[in-house]
Amino acid sequence: MGATGSEYVWFEELFPDLAEACCLTLVEGLDPDEVLRRLGGSEAPSLTGATAITEAAFAMPEESDGRRQLLAMAQLGSWTLVVEPNGYLGVTEDRALPASAGTRWISHFVNINGVDAWVWAEDGDLRLAFEPTLPESRRGSDPDGYVDAMRAAGFDFAPDPPDDYVPARACFAFAEHLTGVVLTAGVFERTAFRCGSAPIRMPPTVTSTGAGSR
Repeated sequence: MGATGSEYVWFEELFPDLAEACCLTLVEGLDPDEVLRRLGGSEAPSLTGATAITEAAFAMPEESDGRRQLLAMAQLGSWTLVVEPNGYLGVTEDRALPASAGTRWISHFVNINGVDAWVWAEDGDLRLAFEPTLPESRRGSDPDGYVDAMRAAGFDFAPDPPDDYVPARACFAFAEHLTGVVLTAGVFERTAFRCGSAPIRMPPTVTSTGAGSR
């Protein structure tokens, strides 16, 4: 039996500031330096733990005049985890699809206003994209192939889901199903993240998908 969203309640309990506005991405077969390069980023000092990267991320818009955002990366086996506190590049399709060349890119985003997004890209192809709060509305080259796994992870397809439904938890479980990567509290508490900053907008033709931060 696969993971369910109930196994990831700890994320918002232990890391509330990060949980209310973040983007988490898993990239297969690329190291953090290559992920940073593909996103047009530049190196920044390493930081340990979720608190440190969250504080740095929320300071960066002022420091960069709103032009850059923090990327905190960690190698987890054959995958690189990218944490963007208050960021959204991982689900920005005109950034994620080119960056997924030759690899798999699994990303989910949520912000304090309830805006959320899921993107699965593979070798430049958008396999599956949807809003976790509205999993019944999907697009991509394989929008229906993983509906059973989505349900098992905890996505609620009912027109009126219960008040305690938290789709962000299901995102963790679905990402685990697709990648085999089990994220734990220890990853966020103790990891020395390889950090960088990336431009929010790439010149001149790249534009945002509209998934905003808080």
